[in-house]
Amino acid sequence: MLISDAGHVYAFGKESFGEAEYGVQGTKLVSTPQLVESLRNIFVVQAAIGNFFTAVLSREGRVYTFSWGNDGKLGHQTEPNDLEPHPLLGALENIPVVQIAAGYCYLLALACQPSGMSVYSVGCGLGGKLGHGSRTDEKYPRLIEQFQTLTLQPMVVAAGAWHAAVVGQDGRVCTWGWGRYGCLGHGNEECESVPKVVEALSNVKAVHVATGDYTTFVVSDDGDVYSFGCGESSSLGHNAGADAQGNRHANVLSPELVTSLKQVKERVVQISLTNSIYWNAHTFALTESGKLYAFGAGDKGQLGTEIVDNQSERGNPEPVDVDLS
Repeated sequence: MLISDAGHVYAFGKESFGEAEYGVQGTKLVSTPQLVESLRNIFVVQAAIGNFFTAVLSREGRVYTFSWGNDGKLGHQTEPNDLEPHPLLGALENIPVVQIAAGYCYLLALACQPSGMSVYSVGCGLGGKLGHGSRTDEKYPRLIEQFQTLTLQPMVVAAGAWHAAVVGQDGRVCTWGWGRYGCLGHGNEECESVPKVVEALSNVKAVHVATGDYTTFVVSDDGDVYSFGCGESSSLGHNAGADAQGNRHANVLSPELVTSLKQVKERVVQISLTNSIYWNAHTFALTESGKLYAFGAGDKGQLGTEIVDNQSERGNPEPVDVDLS
């Protein structure tokens, strides 16, 4: 999805929110950006694409969702083929939202309240990714109370497929959800059903976090980048070679500095990573001056840069030439 400066939304790709095994036969392919007519009367500032649903955030701080709203899973009753956006009902109806993030069948919303910033979650609770201390689904947005216990003021939210993360105003990082491959950064692969501070980053002041499918990246205020989780396809940026068992794609259970990005000699301000580790995982890093670097799997051209013959991935960040003319 693309959002214009006039608040219009353009979408392209596969126009379906499920595959044949889910009983949904949507196979229409949209190969060029098309205006999303149903959002024409909403000034959109952000879109978040989750599995089976899409959410958009309006300039006024309202959240709208469409697709997969049957049984009230997202705070409204719709049929699977309902293309109309519906306002997210419940606790956030009168609370302005400033950022949204979507993962596998769940949504996070960073909300602005008189008492400060807070995070709400709604949708599928498998793995504890909603952050409420259980694995039950939530049909309506529910406040994640743990941040008050931690005296942490959330400033950035990120929703991976099965885990989530938040950066606090003080630079602390919290993660929760399914901890497979070490993607929570707590030194193990345990699940956490409420947000937990990543102690290994206690000496780092974070400003940005990105989550994917069992992978997590953290950017510090000085531009250093740390990553942890599944090491498939060299997408974590740790290309030091094989580990003691000869495994080149070793999983990383605790945050490690991405030293390969230090060679860029420029401050990194944002990381964007793929949401599927098994389908050619790759990562992009954006620098302060607007340069783009890519690493990880590139066998389908997804890095936007050439890779050496007989190789399917790049371990080192490579500059991506983007023609904006």
